[in-house]
Amino acid sequence: MIIGYARVSTQDQQTLRQIDQLKEFGCERIYEEKASGTKRDRVELIRMMDALREGDVVIITELSRLSRTVKDLFEIVDRIHNIGADIKSLKESWIDTTTPQGKLLFTIFAGISQFERDLIRQRTIEGLQAARARGRNGGRPPKDKSKIKLALSMYDSKVCSISQILETVGISKTTLYRYIRTRRD
Repeated sequence: MIIGYARVSTQDQQTLRQIDQLKEFGCERIYEEKASGTKRDRVELIRMMDALREGDVVIITELSRLSRTVKDLFEIVDRIHNIGADIKSLKESWIDTTTPQGKLLFTIFAGISQFERDLIRQRTIEGLQAARARGRNGGRPPKDKSKIKLALSMYDSKVCSISQILETVGISKTTLYRYIRTRRD
């Protein structure tokens, strides 16, 4: 089955141009929605992915309609391929996994994207190691021990409410409960 996906970012925008192009291409079913491309939980995209079957072809008018980030794009295309379906962009002719050439080009771009992510990860690790070598461990500084001791004694007294403890000591609820849990362990 040839399935179309059309998306615009805001309620004020229209999908009419995309719908016309998808119908002209021969899409038998079109999923359309008005949602930001950066959202991962797009209702119609999820419905389309759930409905995809092996041998289906997803048609988009352009890549920006499917995703706003390269990483997200590759994840979506990977999910489509894992189902056994293909994808084709009407605007970007290089993304057409129905052909061997399109699969090759997409694989090359996916490899470059993975290489970029690996380089970023490597630089981050090297930066953290350099900081540790200079005595900087990163993370948040530890809380003032006297504040924590006061908060725990107020908690143990069962006289003060949690909100009173937090307001008096100036720590978050998460921090208070973490120290209570740590003390029990």
